[in-house]
Amino acid sequence: MAMTLAEKIIARAAGEDQVRPGQIVTCQVDLAMVHDSSGPRRLAPMLESIGAEIWDPDRLVVITDHFVTETDVDSLRIQELTREWVERHHIRHYHRAQGICHIVLPESGYLQPGQFLVGGDSHSVTAGAFGCFMVGIGATEMAGVIATGEIWIRVPATLRVLVNGALPRAVVAKDVILQLCARIGIMGANYQALQYCGAAVAAMGMDERMVLTNMSAELGAKTGLIEADATTAHYLQQAGVGDIDLETWRGDQGAVCAQTLTIEAGALEPQVAAPHSPENAGPVGAHCGERLDQAFIGACTGAKLADLRMAAAIVKGEKVRIPLYIAPASRKIQDQAGAEGLLDIFSASGAQLLPSGCGACIGLGPARLGEQQIGISSSSRNFKSRMGAASSATYLASPYTVAASAVRGIIADPREHLT
Repeated sequence: MAMTLAEKIIARAAGEDQVRPGQIVTCQVDLAMVHDSSGPRRLAPMLESIGAEIWDPDRLVVITDHFVTETDVDSLRIQELTREWVERHHIRHYHRAQGICHIVLPESGYLQPGQFLVGGDSHSVTAGAFGCFMVGIGATEMAGVIATGEIWIRVPATLRVLVNGALPRAVVAKDVILQLCARIGIMGANYQALQYCGAAVAAMGMDERMVLTNMSAELGAKTGLIEADATTAHYLQQAGVGDIDLETWRGDQGAVCAQTLTIEAGALEPQVAAPHSPENAGPVGAHCGERLDQAFIGACTGAKLADLRMAAAIVKGEKVRIPLYIAPASRKIQDQAGAEGLLDIFSASGAQLLPSGCGACIGLGPARLGEQQIGISSSSRNFKSRMGAASSATYLASPYTVAASAVRGIIADPREHLT
């Protein structure tokens, strides 16, 4: 019988000819990823308590990104604990302070279409942009995976998101996903596999596709997926991956989806999500003129090379009126941005460059919001206290809109700043 992409990947990992939504199966994990917050500091005590060894050190990737920019005693201790654990267990795939895990993972060539992967972070679903099935799990489940190399899963139904047409000027993937958050709510895809398709998605580069799959987590989805194509293959080949199978890992003709939601790309406007939820999204015009204390371009969903190019297109030749903090999602991206002259544009505008890492997205570092402060961010979440003090508030928007707002000092429509 015909299967969706999610079902085909799970069936292969479970050693089954076919699976159906609601079925519970045990899957062999192709790769597991943890970071410094979800990794050794939590896993080590559990594994030691049961005398378990790592099932396959070569299938574990450890990436430090949460506490790398902090110099307090606890953060330094976590970094040292992580390094020692990695060395003790001879884990070769260790990336220390190279950027945010969800970006470093594809950059480093770990992903291929058809893989079944797990990550110790809810935004691990980002990998679905490459035709993988990757889920975020907690520390207890991760300890089980690290000890056995397998995990059980209830097969999710597939919710298809069809994005028709072409996106207008200054409207990007972040606007698509924020509009979807508003439309179905932050739990509107609860335990479903969100699969994005349509002409607008096919036209996106990988940086933009990753925005859609990344923020599937905000919709309560089990994972987010985009079928691999020539764009995927080109990115992965640049990352050192060999031949890519573009035929096997796509949904079968006639596969049944639980629902299809259609978004007409041409009708979309730049979106802004008001505090304190991504589902509070609507056209930027509803918020133009609202006061701001700072702007932040960063996080796994909002500081890739394409995002930095968007911001630079807005601030070039301008001066920001409020603090604009920019934290590239990885060191590689920062180097690329420097080579393209983007960092010079940011410096000339008065923006402040921050180290690569999660930083302000999780309320750490110089861009942390203080009491009563209001910020606008290209990150994924604006829940209360997420980016700073409990009395602070965060608006979410695309890098275009965040940059335009920094130039104006208030929430602003980016279309007015693009020539």
